[in-house]
Amino acid sequence: MSVSAQSLNDVQLNLLKLFSRKMSETEQAEINEMLLKYYDNLLQKEVQHAINQKGYTKEDFENVLNNSQRTK
Repeated sequence: MSVSAQSLNDVQLNLLKLFSRKMSETEQAEINEMLLKYYDNLLQKEVQHAINQKGYTKEDFENVLNNSQRTK
């Protein structure tokens, strides 16, 4: 995959510079885990915001789960 420097933002370019050195498999796994946790946290915040905005309750989710289990 060829990507030009013009299509990358500053954060992406800085990450490329930072990670352009050799890394052990352990370092790679730790960085991967850190990024996964970061994006998981962002997603959880976004989901919680949507739930709050829509006014969904625990009962709403239980109803959806119960209804989907009946159709299987």
